[in-house]
Amino acid sequence: MASNTPSPHLREPISAGPKLKDQIPKLEPRKRRPEPSNPTPVPETPVLPSPPDTSHWSFKVPTRRIISPKDHGLFLSSPANSLVKAWVFGLSEAVVDTPCSAVKEDGLSATVQALLTILDEARELIAKSPPDDQGGSRFGNKAFRGFLDLARSKCTRWHNMLGLVNDDAIAEASAYLNQSFGNRNRIDYGSGHELNFMMWLLCLYQLGLLQTTDFKPLVLRVFLRYLALMRSVQMTYYLEPAGSHGVWGLDDYQFLPFLFGAAQLLHHPFITPRAIHQDLTIEEFGKDYMYLGQIGFVNNTKTVKGLRWHSPMLDDISSAKSWSKIDGGMRRMFAAEVLGKLPVMQHFLFGSLIPAAAGMSEEHPDAAADDDGDDDGTADARQHPGHSHDGTGWGDCCGIKVPSSIAAAQELKKGTGGETLRRIPFD
Repeated sequence: MASNTPSPHLREPISAGPKLKDQIPKLEPRKRRPEPSNPTPVPETPVLPSPPDTSHWSFKVPTRRIISPKDHGLFLSSPANSLVKAWVFGLSEAVVDTPCSAVKEDGLSATVQALLTILDEARELIAKSPPDDQGGSRFGNKAFRGFLDLARSKCTRWHNMLGLVNDDAIAEASAYLNQSFGNRNRIDYGSGHELNFMMWLLCLYQLGLLQTTDFKPLVLRVFLRYLALMRSVQMTYYLEPAGSHGVWGLDDYQFLPFLFGAAQLLHHPFITPRAIHQDLTIEEFGKDYMYLGQIGFVNNTKTVKGLRWHSPMLDDISSAKSWSKIDGGMRRMFAAEVLGKLPVMQHFLFGSLIPAAAGMSEEHPDAAADDDGDDDGTADARQHPGHSHDGTGWGDCCGIKVPSSIAAAQELKKGTGGETLRRIPFD
């Protein structure tokens, strides 16, 4: 009987399943995402014009001229804006890759040596106006006004030391120097006062007393000496931060050490932006590089340990891949957050050496007195005549009274009786 089972030779071949390698998707190297580009270009350094011929010059005591947004717009498109950027950025470029120790004493001009003497004498005035006992208060000490009075009384002699004898020229230059030590009325200090110091140096350049060959010593010796002076003033008189939230989140008082300091470190072979978190690096190189020195000072004057807590913007900036990124960012910040902000520039002074643009408003007679005069401490509670407030936020201009972080650290130091600051989570 025949079998119904098909012959093995006639069976259909069993089809092989899909190969495993065809089931697994082909792996491709992951493409790096491009870094987000900053749409704001890095501000260029304008050409610094040669000093004017002041032999028949009509000098003018500087006043505030930026009263309204229209005035600010006129300034931003004026030669004065370019002059300020040319001066500050030019000084920054002069110290690229240069430590402070590179400037030697025997290479200083007579004008630079006189400037250092002036700043040393200003520091000696602190002892002649000792702080009042204010029972542990962390607000500004009124003895600061005595220091300012002493400094103002020395202005004529100090300018004579620089070779300036014209009384009108001295009056114009002195306005910037007097403003560079802080505000008499509010007993505060901030980046606007720091900018006034740079404008004082610009006036000396416009008067022919400083040369481009002095740029490196101006930053690495003169500005550094000014920085030391103001640290002493801040710690002695508990100066409050101008405004109420620090200098755009960098620190409570200074900005230019970060701009100049980033230029100093621009191509450094081993100090990276992350080095600001390394105590040994700050201790070893803080005296040679302004950026690190300012980080060290900020750390030592906070009652909270860690940049991420007391200076989050500095902490964020440290993640930048290069000092070139930070240098460009600081330039953008100077152009946008200093020169580009109306609340900051409302206090800027214009005279004949740093002229206002045509069409700017004239300062209200009460504004200067309110900004510099002595009162009962209520000026911050009212709007200053002569310039506007938008009424939002904490106030970028005159703000509210804020206890000095330096005062908090100094009071803790007194309480512990030691040289090391006692750290607490929040103060």
